[in-house]
Amino acid sequence: MDRFTYDALPGRVVFGAGTSRTELAPELARLGAHRVLLVASGSAVSPARERTKDLPVVGEFTEVREHVPVAVAERARARAAEVRADALLAFGGGSSVGTAKAVALTTGLPILCVPTTYAGSEATPVWGMTEGGRKTTGRDERVLPRAIVYDPELTYGLPVRIASASGLNAMAHCVEAFWAPRANPVSTVLAEDGVRALAEGLSLIVDEPSAEAPRADLLYGAYLAGASLAGAGSGLHHAICHALGGAYDLPHALTHATVLPHVVAYTLPYAAEASRRMRRALDTDDPVGALRALATRLGIPAGLRELGLAEDQLDPIVERLAGHLPPGHPRPTDRDALRALLHDAWAGTTPKETV
Repeated sequence: MDRFTYDALPGRVVFGAGTSRTELAPELARLGAHRVLLVASGSAVSPARERTKDLPVVGEFTEVREHVPVAVAERARARAAEVRADALLAFGGGSSVGTAKAVALTTGLPILCVPTTYAGSEATPVWGMTEGGRKTTGRDERVLPRAIVYDPELTYGLPVRIASASGLNAMAHCVEAFWAPRANPVSTVLAEDGVRALAEGLSLIVDEPSAEAPRADLLYGAYLAGASLAGAGSGLHHAICHALGGAYDLPHALTHATVLPHVVAYTLPYAAEASRRMRRALDTDDPVGALRALATRLGIPAGLRELGLAEDQLDPIVERLAGHLPPGHPRPTDRDALRALLHDAWAGTTPKETV
């Protein structure tokens, strides 16, 4: 075996149906929390309030937005200071987690996460904020949540269209971990099992939207996705999606889900080990075709133009990314290759592995 380095990140995971009703109090006590700021938004606000009514929550922040605009981060930090919070409870999807991370980045406050989608962000020390049409990301262990309470019950009512995009977003984390700059044998094992769990769960919710077991599989896969990405880092796929999201405010999960088959098709011919693992995890000889077929069944847009992106908006992204791509991608990528990849993802061209 080749030499490798793997940073095992500290963090506690509590997983099981009903845990958001029984385990939040003891987990906050473990953190020594007495003045908690609840960070939640949208449909997560009501269950968050119901499950925290007897907890030491001294304030709320509900102005959460995708891609965490800097102005939103500043308001969340001000709210934490106003209520003299000593801990953060992020309840909801990736945007709620991201907002809590923005607060922790400057305050060092500990975060307890209760995910209600499959974002995976709760398992990483990665933060991201947007300003002036540019999304900036970084890695800082101050933003790594100290504990995660995964309660599948909170995802039972998640609409299939949202669950589908969120699940494929999580799968993008796993796939990228196969070839990201810090890829290693440990993160690769997590990524492969994550692909398997997510694919199985997504396949089942199409035909059985109300089934509970697949929702637990998806939540488990989301944790593996975040953990694998935390260990391996991110690469070309995330660079593309972050640039698109920051510049044009495209929906985060749907952008990842739409771009994923194209980046996989572009990369797999140059990544033999990743190809072998994806074939095994998806139980197919054609992982690109299987991903595209799954995305189609789930109703994911074939191309970015269905998300409202105009063709003339592609070149600014190419120029923004050229020369600033993450190192070590298996396939050498210049401006022309990047432009072709983006155009295919925009047009919805059927992705095929090509050398």
